[in-house]
Amino acid sequence: MNIYIGNLHYGVRENDLKEIMEEYGVVNSTKLITDRETGRSKGFAFVEMENENEAGNAINALNGAELEGRAMVVKESTPRARY
Repeated sequence: MNIYIGNLHYGVRENDLKEIMEEYGVVNSTKLITDRETGRSKGFAFVEMENENEAGNAINALNGAELEGRAMVVKESTPRARY
């Protein structure tokens, strides 16, 4: 399952997210979205987890949880529309 994590503090790194998500199960990939020009975090990321039950548990536990002083938005990622 692909998970969207938003409202992240700009100081949060991919490894930080991976460690948090691994508490709930196997993480296949972590991608922190950054600005192309500055390299600075845009405040959201995507995490892919192997097991849907583990991903669901992570979503339920972490949505609204505080990380670096900000309440994270954690939900299942929806496919991006292509036109």
